[in-house]
Amino acid sequence: MAGGGGDLVSNKQVIFRDYVTGFPRESDMQLTSGGTIKLKVPEGSNNTILVKNLYLSCDPYMRILMKKGDDLVTSYTPGSPVTGLGVGRVLDSRHPDFKEGDLVWGTTGWEEYSLITAPQGFFKIQNTDVPLSYYTGILGMPGLTAYAGFYEVCAPKEGEYVFISAASGAVGQLVGQFAKLLGCYVVGSAGSPEKVDLLKNKFGFDEAFNYKEEPDLNAALKRYFPDGIDIYFENVGGKMLDAVLLNMRVHGRIAACGMVSQYNLEKPEDVCNLMSIVYKRVSIKGFVVFDYYHLYSKFLEVVLPYIREGKITYVEDIVEGLENASAALVGLFSGQNVGKQVVVVARD
Repeated sequence: MAGGGGDLVSNKQVIFRDYVTGFPRESDMQLTSGGTIKLKVPEGSNNTILVKNLYLSCDPYMRILMKKGDDLVTSYTPGSPVTGLGVGRVLDSRHPDFKEGDLVWGTTGWEEYSLITAPQGFFKIQNTDVPLSYYTGILGMPGLTAYAGFYEVCAPKEGEYVFISAASGAVGQLVGQFAKLLGCYVVGSAGSPEKVDLLKNKFGFDEAFNYKEEPDLNAALKRYFPDGIDIYFENVGGKMLDAVLLNMRVHGRIAACGMVSQYNLEKPEDVCNLMSIVYKRVSIKGFVVFDYYHLYSKFLEVVLPYIREGKITYVEDIVEGLENASAALVGLFSGQNVGKQVVVVARD
């Protein structure tokens, strides 16, 4: 057991205020600095760890947790801290798998210090020759999402035609690079000229387009995929999915990772071209990354060498301070971020 000391310190937190309709606003969350925490796991709190949070991840799925709960998701609790993926350092531990000083990543609170009572979903960080912030993205949940979604769900083959929506985001930028390493033809969509340039000139996509400048998405896809799409990595949904269905090749595969265009709508958009699934024998499979956590060690064996050898590049959009976390999260839904959105809480 590690001893982290018993000092009582202030614990700045981002509190979720109430359930959200429409686009989230900064006022849906509140920064508080009045709380305190003892820098030691309480006596009798077995299998619990105390973590100092260093980096927090802003991810689109967090918008879903701001809705009132249903049978599919467990919503945030109004009056409690926002939770999300983060990187931290263990200050004290009553769990046999963790000790003081361990660097870890997993689901934590949006606060300076978090008492984690169920750390089974936490991973120890063994490789520190890469930036720690990468464990919120390329070496964390988004990276494993891209890896599992592309290789396990899509079952890609060399030379296939791959389309990725929201391609400059934390997941999409990696899927495109995995596809290029396999020898596929890759096109991505994004929401600004800056992001399109990033896809083509930083991440090595064959083509990219700004969906906001395309009045007819079906025509745009036909322009970039005159022979059709073998694999669609779905991050957007709605009108984009409808257009993609018309352009899939026979026996094409769609990995449904997320549908960010629908998260802020009270009534989801209709998808009208579903008969294309039948005519073209298209396979659509939804997936969640937690089902693939058992592949994490294998994933690291593949991706760490890619990073070290410069075969994969990764772009982060970093903001400093817990006081800027709410704005960073809200900015995801208007496309303000370029690359993986990360919040720095502390650097040591």
